[in-house]
Amino acid sequence: MSSITLPADDPRSILADRPMRLPQVVAIFICFLLNALDGFDVLAVTFAAPGIAKDWGVGPSAIGIIVSTGLVGMVIGSLTLGQLADRIGRRRQILLCLVIMTFGMLASAFATGVVMLSILRILTGLGLGAMLAAINAMSAEFANRRRRDLAVSIMAAGYPVGGIIGGWGAAQLLRTDGWEAIFLFGAGATALMIPLVLIFLPESIGWLATRGAPDALAKINVILRRLGQPQAAQLVALNLPKASMRALFLDRYRVITIALIIVYGLHMMTFYYALGWAPSLVVDLGFDPSRASIVSVFMNMGGAIGGLTLGFLSPWLGLRRLLLLAMAGAGIAVAVFGVVPGDFLWLQIAAFVLGFLANGSVVGLYALIANVFPTTLRATGTGAVIGFGRFGAALGPFLAGQLLAAGAGRGLTSLLLGLGSLGAAAVLLAVQMRNADENG
Repeated sequence: MSSITLPADDPRSILADRPMRLPQVVAIFICFLLNALDGFDVLAVTFAAPGIAKDWGVGPSAIGIIVSTGLVGMVIGSLTLGQLADRIGRRRQILLCLVIMTFGMLASAFATGVVMLSILRILTGLGLGAMLAAINAMSAEFANRRRRDLAVSIMAAGYPVGGIIGGWGAAQLLRTDGWEAIFLFGAGATALMIPLVLIFLPESIGWLATRGAPDALAKINVILRRLGQPQAAQLVALNLPKASMRALFLDRYRVITIALIIVYGLHMMTFYYALGWAPSLVVDLGFDPSRASIVSVFMNMGGAIGGLTLGFLSPWLGLRRLLLLAMAGAGIAVAVFGVVPGDFLWLQIAAFVLGFLANGSVVGLYALIANVFPTTLRATGTGAVIGFGRFGAALGPFLAGQLLAAGAGRGLTSLLLGLGSLGAAAVLLAVQMRNADENG
């Protein structure tokens, strides 16, 4: 499908074709920080899991339910609140999510049982699920065409970086405080992002350009001046689909949407098994919880490097090709992690390689989503793929808990859950993806 060519003085052409300025880089960095909060908040319960299990006297099955309910909340948030970013704006959506996440994390520190904590994890997940839909669109829309995949990769790399910082912080907190301190730390960090968004993150020009408001060009030019870019002389109206979940399943986008949901869901089943169960599996090998958190740090360190590597290499090697290699490799790496002997050095190496491949695949998927959906459907499409696909993410930790409780063992459980990423690679190989017919 060929792209629509907009005039050079349209704001979308200005952003797409001109070199990026410092305020654009700062905006993408804010998206990176927001995703780092996502990384910490999602993994907070896994860092706290050993302490929760000890204090409440619960087993792997209960911990699996707690982890999975947070992911269920993310599904609901992605499917319901996620599409609001295409209607009320990316910036308003992000601020709403930050408020929800702050309250959910704070209240989680005072939970007194599995049911209460599960409900609060669902609430926090609402904000988490909707946040990613907004920042994926925002990071793509503040970058120029040449750096778009890299910008999305940088944003997505925030997730494992949040895991690295969270894992290191959790290791320190668990030495002196209870698991509750992990949630308090997350709530404070989330609240601090609200003023940063208000100061440094303007509304997306791409989103404003699709609204058809009579003062849209004036508002866009204010933001362009703030970004250090030339003023736009005109705003061309494009015949783009209106933001709705239904539009994703019409003839034009149906196959791509369904394929992306399946690919994302299968891979996230594997990915969230690794993220959610790595600390507990390491504790079961005889290591204390603080050392188990360090293994998670190495997994997330590999994830950050893997995501950025994919972003840098995709212009030369092709995004789809890199995705296929990374997802197939991730499936194999998960199986290998399940049979690595209980040597701490080898566990750290295996976790690093697993994170490199698994999170590199996630980063590539976010870049692919940003490319195949137009501006008016970018957040809705992201929310739908993440929302429906995270049923697989919620299923992964739950299935692992049931398998481990039934005595399957670390090796067999890892082998079975690793099949998800291999299946995702097979689906991506079978379906051709195409970019949206929209310039910039």
